[in-house]
Amino acid sequence: MSDAPATTPSLPDFFEPLLAEQYGADDIARIAEGCSATRPVTLRANTLLASRDEVAGALDDANIAHEAVSWYDDAFVLPDVRERAVWDLPIYQEGKVYLQSLSSMIPALALDAQPGQDVCDMCAAPGGKTTQIAALAGNRAYLTACEMHAPRAEKLRYNLQKLGAPNVTVMQVDARRMDDFFSFDRILLDAPCSGSGTLRAGDPRTAKRFTPALVQKSRKSQAALFAKALAMLKPGAVLVYSTCSVLACENEDIVETGLRQARRKATFEIVPLVATDQDTDGADPVDSDAPKPLFDSEAARALPLLPTRIPGALCLAPTDLYEGFFVAKIKRV
Repeated sequence: MSDAPATTPSLPDFFEPLLAEQYGADDIARIAEGCSATRPVTLRANTLLASRDEVAGALDDANIAHEAVSWYDDAFVLPDVRERAVWDLPIYQEGKVYLQSLSSMIPALALDAQPGQDVCDMCAAPGGKTTQIAALAGNRAYLTACEMHAPRAEKLRYNLQKLGAPNVTVMQVDARRMDDFFSFDRILLDAPCSGSGTLRAGDPRTAKRFTPALVQKSRKSQAALFAKALAMLKPGAVLVYSTCSVLACENEDIVETGLRQARRKATFEIVPLVATDQDTDGADPVDSDAPKPLFDSEAARALPLLPTRIPGALCLAPTDLYEGFFVAKIKRV
């Protein structure tokens, strides 16, 4: 921990003490630098409608340079253009690609939904992660997507249709109030949050939007959603909890408190997303049937990881390539 907050120019003053509660000076400086970075356009091939090679060929034909992402074959980085250049492409207009930050592609990969499973995306609009889940499961999972606000639910339906996932069931409902009748094999809770991992230094809108009241409101909603998600897990089922925040009060606090309360009724465990060097040092694993972490130690070294007090969870610092993001994977034993 640092004795005094590092300087985060052009960001709200109350952000600095929050960061200082959990990070050292070096990590605070990394976050501040990331808030000032300009990120390139990133997108993923929507494999419901197009292959990665088809998307790469279309980008080549449009003379748009693109780079691969080591941990996700369907992801592209476009370093030399802005989003408008993508909007004009047929592959965009036909739903064959989806503009999405690299960080926000991680939760669906972590969820690892399989064909035939009952899957819920609790806060689904506008549908980027929902359609990614559908694609990763070959459009053969039974997907329920929740959105409480009517305009956002309509946008969700539009994107599901455009991206080739029309069979997803859309529920216009506050997921906190879903009936206890529901149960799922996989649940994604990409919770509403303060967006602290996406703040833009120098943006005059930041101070108006990012406030202590927003953080507190987000925490209340996150806690209720997390409790409901745990209650809807079948035995052996998996929940992925994510936010675009770097604050422990929206991340570790929500997970730890929620699990502590829920363990009165069931048993849960954290599934590691990030391997350590010890996991790959040649020793026999303790549990050969345990799922492999999403990121092995080599891949993890390429990520801008921040420390987190939940072993195996993942927290990314904002950089010129990634948004600040938190992901934890929980299994009901």
